[in-house]
Amino acid sequence: MFRVLGVHFSGSYAWLNAQKALAPRPTRRLEGLIKLAWLESGGVYGYRSITLDLKYLGERCSKNRMYRLMKAEDIRAQRGYKHHKGYYGGEPAHIVPNHVDPDFQAQKPNERRVADITYIRTHEGFLYLATVLGLFSQQIVGWSMKPRVSTDLVMSALLMDS
Repeated sequence: MFRVLGVHFSGSYAWLNAQKALAPRPTRRLEGLIKLAWLESGGVYGYRSITLDLKYLGERCSKNRMYRLMKAEDIRAQRGYKHHKGYYGGEPAHIVPNHVDPDFQAQKPNERRVADITYIRTHEGFLYLATVLGLFSQQIVGWSMKPRVSTDLVMSALLMDS
């Protein structure tokens, strides 16, 4: 088609890119406001929330227009965690013997302890917390927080009481 019309193919690409530069001035201003609102939200907001933000600031806009402009600029909301479907049944691969049995009663201090590790989601990533509970006093006797799950995390929590 380019040969028949006598046009170089790079000229058509230049024409396509020039259409964006010729966009009406209000649209370009609105794109800047969208980008600003999206960055201020930490990249979390989608087109619905950004529409509400801009309407609060006095802009006239619809959520369909926000969707179209954000899609053109490749701005997306941060999505949640993925839930992976799969088969989780069957026998466990490794069975650990139960040394405590179902008896969680301690007759004297420092006789029995239980530990647990959990995570806390922060803006900088995950923070891991290991706690040790004394079964006699029913109180936390040791804890430790680290940015990674490691042996050091658990050992710090276990040795805190000592």
